Amino acid sequence: MPTVSKEDYLKTIYQRIEEGEQASTSSIARTLKVSNAAATDMLKKLSLQGFVNYKKYKGVSLTAKGRKEALSLLRRHRLWELFLMKVLKLKWDEVHKEAELLEHKTSEKLIDKIDQYLNHPKFDPHGAPIPDKRGVLPKEKKFIRLDAAKENKIYTIVKVNDKDDELIRYFAEIGFKLNTKFEVKKIFNIDGTITVKNKKGQFNLSPVVAKNIFVREVRK
Repeated sequence: MPTVSKEDYLKTIYQRIEEGEQASTSSIARTLKVSNAAATDMLKKLSLQGFVNYKKYKGVSLTAKGRKEALSLLRRHRLWELFLMKVLKLKWDEVHKEAELLEHKTSEKLIDKIDQYLNHPKFDPHGAPIPDKRGVLPKEKKFIRLDAAKENKIYTIVKVNDKDDELIRYFAEIGFKLNTKFEVKKIFNIDGTITVKNKKGQFNLSPVVAKNIFVREVRK
Protein backbone atom coordinates (compact mmCIF):
# COMPACT_ATOMS: atom_id res chain seq x y z
CA MET A 1 0.00 0.00 0.00
CA PRO A 2 1.26 3.55 -0.74
CA THR A 3 2.45 5.83 2.04
CA VAL A 4 0.15 8.82 2.45
CA SER A 5 0.96 11.91 4.52
CA LYS A 6 -1.14 13.17 7.40
CA GLU A 7 -1.82 16.32 5.35
CA ASP A 8 -3.45 14.19 2.65
CA TYR A 9 -5.73 12.64 5.24
CA LEU A 10 -6.72 16.03 6.61
CA LYS A 11 -7.36 17.40 3.13
CA THR A 12 -9.47 14.39 2.20
CA ILE A 13 -11.57 14.68 5.37
CA TYR A 14 -12.10 18.38 4.74
CA GLN A 15 -13.10 17.85 1.10
CA ARG A 16 -15.56 15.06 1.86
CA ILE A 17 -17.29 17.20 4.46
CA GLU A 18 -17.14 20.21 2.10
CA GLU A 19 -18.94 18.16 -0.56
CA GLY A 20 -21.64 17.02 1.86
CA GLU A 21 -20.33 13.48 2.26
CA GLN A 22 -19.60 11.56 5.45
CA ALA A 23 -15.91 11.22 6.27
CA SER A 24 -15.98 7.55 7.23
CA THR A 25 -12.86 5.42 7.58
CA SER A 26 -13.78 3.32 4.53
CA SER A 27 -14.50 6.36 2.32
CA ILE A 28 -11.20 7.99 3.33
CA ALA A 29 -9.33 4.74 2.65
CA ARG A 30 -11.02 4.40 -0.74
CA THR A 31 -10.17 7.98 -1.75
CA LEU A 32 -6.53 7.69 -0.68
CA LYS A 33 -6.21 4.13 -2.02
CA VAL A 34 -5.00 2.66 1.26
CA SER A 35 -6.33 -0.21 3.34
CA ASN A 36 -8.98 0.34 5.99
CA ALA A 37 -6.46 -0.78 8.58
CA ALA A 38 -3.91 1.81 7.43
CA ALA A 39 -6.57 4.54 7.47
CA THR A 40 -7.69 3.53 10.97
CA ASP A 41 -4.11 3.65 12.28
CA MET A 42 -3.52 7.11 10.82
CA LEU A 43 -6.83 8.48 12.11
CA LYS A 44 -5.98 7.28 15.60
CA LYS A 45 -2.62 9.06 15.39
CA LEU A 46 -4.24 12.24 14.10
CA SER A 47 -6.74 12.08 16.94
CA LEU A 48 -3.95 11.79 19.52
CA GLN A 49 -2.18 14.75 17.87
CA GLY A 50 -5.32 16.87 18.11
CA PHE A 51 -6.06 17.12 14.39
CA VAL A 52 -9.31 15.12 14.23
CA ASN A 53 -12.22 13.91 16.31
CA TYR A 54 -12.32 10.18 15.74
CA LYS A 55 -14.58 7.51 17.18
CA LYS A 56 -14.76 4.04 15.71
CA TYR A 57 -17.82 3.54 13.46
CA LYS A 58 -18.84 7.19 13.99
CA GLY A 59 -16.94 8.90 11.18
CA VAL A 60 -14.33 11.63 11.46
CA SER A 61 -14.40 15.41 11.82
CA LEU A 62 -11.64 17.99 11.95
CA THR A 63 -10.64 19.97 15.00
CA ALA A 64 -9.77 23.66 14.58
CA LYS A 65 -6.12 22.60 14.39
CA GLY A 66 -6.89 20.00 11.72
CA ARG A 67 -9.02 22.39 9.68
CA LYS A 68 -6.23 24.98 9.68
CA GLU A 69 -3.75 22.39 8.41
CA ALA A 70 -6.16 21.15 5.72
CA LEU A 71 -6.87 24.67 4.48
CA SER A 72 -3.16 25.45 4.30
CA LEU A 73 -2.58 22.44 2.06
CA LEU A 74 -5.62 23.25 -0.07
CA ARG A 75 -4.36 26.81 -0.50
CA ARG A 76 -1.04 25.54 -1.83
CA HIS A 77 -2.73 22.99 -4.08
CA ARG A 78 -5.27 25.36 -5.59
CA LEU A 79 -2.81 28.20 -6.15
CA TRP A 80 -0.44 25.79 -7.90
CA GLU A 81 -3.27 24.55 -10.15
CA LEU A 82 -4.05 28.10 -11.21
CA PHE A 83 -0.38 28.99 -11.70
CA LEU A 84 0.28 25.90 -13.80
CA MET A 85 -2.72 26.58 -16.02
CA LYS A 86 -2.49 30.38 -16.37
CA VAL A 87 1.27 30.84 -16.44
CA LEU A 88 2.70 27.55 -17.70
CA LYS A 89 -0.33 26.79 -19.93
CA LEU A 90 -0.92 23.24 -18.75
CA LYS A 91 -4.30 21.81 -19.69
CA TRP A 92 -7.35 21.68 -17.44
CA ASP A 93 -6.92 17.96 -16.88
CA GLU A 94 -3.14 18.11 -16.28
CA VAL A 95 -2.81 20.50 -13.34
CA HIS A 96 -4.27 18.39 -10.52
CA LYS A 97 -1.60 15.68 -10.43
CA GLU A 98 1.21 18.20 -10.71
CA ALA A 99 -0.26 20.29 -7.90
CA GLU A 100 -0.54 17.14 -5.76
CA LEU A 101 3.25 16.79 -5.98
CA LEU A 102 4.08 20.45 -5.51
CA GLU A 103 1.74 21.19 -2.59
CA HIS A 104 3.93 19.24 -0.13
CA LYS A 105 7.20 20.83 -1.22
CA THR A 106 6.24 24.50 -1.28
CA SER A 107 7.26 26.96 1.42
CA GLU A 108 4.86 29.59 2.73
CA LYS A 109 7.15 32.26 1.30
CA LEU A 110 6.93 30.83 -2.21
CA ILE A 111 3.16 30.24 -2.09
CA ASP A 112 2.67 33.83 -0.88
CA LYS A 113 4.69 35.02 -3.90
CA ILE A 114 2.54 32.90 -6.24
CA ASP A 115 -0.60 34.29 -4.61
CA GLN A 116 0.69 37.82 -5.09
CA TYR A 117 1.73 37.16 -8.70
CA LEU A 118 -1.76 35.84 -9.52
CA ASN A 119 -3.31 38.90 -7.84
CA HIS A 120 -4.84 36.98 -4.93
CA PRO A 121 -7.34 34.82 -6.85
CA LYS A 122 -10.52 33.60 -5.16
CA PHE A 123 -11.08 30.33 -7.08
CA ASP A 124 -8.97 27.67 -8.78
CA PRO A 125 -9.39 26.45 -12.39
CA HIS A 126 -12.04 23.93 -11.35
CA GLY A 127 -14.10 26.45 -9.37
CA ALA A 128 -12.95 25.49 -5.87
CA PRO A 129 -12.43 28.38 -3.41
CA ILE A 130 -8.86 29.31 -2.50
CA PRO A 131 -8.26 30.02 1.19
CA ASP A 132 -6.28 33.17 1.91
CA LYS A 133 -3.18 33.26 4.08
CA ARG A 134 -5.30 33.33 7.25
CA GLY A 135 -7.35 30.32 6.09
CA VAL A 136 -10.41 32.41 5.25
CA LEU A 137 -12.44 31.18 2.27
CA PRO A 138 -14.15 33.52 -0.21
CA LYS A 139 -17.92 33.63 -0.04
CA GLU A 140 -19.66 31.36 -2.53
CA LYS A 141 -23.15 31.67 -3.90
CA LYS A 142 -25.40 28.70 -3.27
CA PHE A 143 -25.03 25.72 -5.60
CA ILE A 144 -26.18 22.11 -5.81
CA ARG A 145 -24.78 18.88 -7.18
CA LEU A 146 -26.03 18.05 -10.64
CA ASP A 147 -27.66 14.85 -9.37
CA ALA A 148 -30.03 17.09 -7.37
CA ALA A 149 -31.09 19.13 -10.41
CA LYS A 150 -34.59 19.19 -11.92
CA GLU A 151 -35.90 18.55 -15.41
CA ASN A 152 -36.45 21.43 -17.85
CA LYS A 153 -34.27 23.79 -15.85
CA ILE A 154 -31.22 25.69 -17.09
CA TYR A 155 -28.05 25.60 -15.00
CA THR A 156 -24.53 27.00 -15.11
CA ILE A 157 -21.47 25.08 -13.96
CA VAL A 158 -19.73 26.65 -10.97
CA LYS A 159 -17.38 23.84 -9.88
CA VAL A 160 -16.23 20.36 -10.85
CA ASN A 161 -14.44 17.69 -8.86
CA ASP A 162 -10.84 17.64 -10.10
CA LYS A 163 -9.66 14.37 -8.57
CA ASP A 164 -10.03 12.29 -11.76
CA ASP A 165 -8.11 13.50 -14.82
CA GLU A 166 -10.14 11.26 -17.14
CA LEU A 167 -13.34 12.82 -15.86
CA ILE A 168 -11.97 16.34 -16.38
CA ARG A 169 -11.01 15.45 -19.96
CA TYR A 170 -14.53 14.15 -20.54
CA PHE A 171 -16.05 17.36 -19.18
CA ALA A 172 -13.89 19.35 -21.61
CA GLU A 173 -14.90 17.11 -24.53
CA ILE A 174 -18.61 17.69 -23.95
CA GLY A 175 -18.23 21.42 -23.29
CA PHE A 176 -18.79 21.20 -19.53
CA LYS A 177 -16.42 23.93 -18.37
CA LEU A 178 -16.87 26.56 -15.70
CA ASN A 179 -19.60 29.15 -16.27
CA THR A 180 -21.09 27.29 -19.26
CA LYS A 181 -24.86 26.86 -19.45
CA PHE A 182 -26.87 23.74 -20.19
CA GLU A 183 -30.39 22.40 -19.83
CA VAL A 184 -31.49 19.30 -17.96
CA LYS A 185 -33.79 17.59 -20.43
CA LYS A 186 -34.65 14.36 -18.59
CA ILE A 187 -33.86 12.43 -15.42
CA PHE A 188 -34.40 8.67 -15.63
CA ASN A 189 -35.91 7.28 -12.44
CA ILE A 190 -34.69 3.77 -13.21
CA ASP A 191 -31.01 4.58 -12.59
CA GLY A 192 -30.69 8.37 -12.12
CA THR A 193 -29.12 9.00 -15.54
CA ILE A 194 -29.45 12.67 -16.51
CA THR A 195 -29.87 13.85 -20.10
CA VAL A 196 -28.37 17.32 -20.62
CA LYS A 197 -28.16 19.62 -23.61
CA ASN A 198 -25.63 22.37 -24.31
CA LYS A 199 -24.03 24.03 -27.35
CA LYS A 200 -22.08 20.86 -28.17
CA GLY A 201 -25.10 18.58 -28.21
CA GLN A 202 -27.08 16.25 -25.99
CA PHE A 203 -25.43 13.85 -23.54
CA ASN A 204 -26.43 11.24 -20.97
CA LEU A 205 -24.57 11.57 -17.68
CA SER A 206 -24.52 8.76 -15.15
CA PRO A 207 -25.11 9.49 -11.44
CA VAL A 208 -21.42 8.82 -10.82
CA VAL A 209 -20.49 11.58 -13.27
CA ALA A 210 -23.27 13.96 -12.20
CA LYS A 211 -22.24 13.98 -8.54
CA ASN A 212 -18.89 15.49 -9.57
CA ILE A 213 -20.50 18.56 -11.14
CA PHE A 214 -21.76 21.49 -9.06
CA VAL A 215 -24.26 23.89 -10.59
CA ARG A 216 -26.42 26.93 -9.99
CA GLU A 217 -29.85 27.40 -11.57
CA VAL A 218 -30.14 30.17 -14.14
CA ARG A 219 -33.33 32.11 -13.59
CA LYS A 220 -35.22 32.87 -16.80
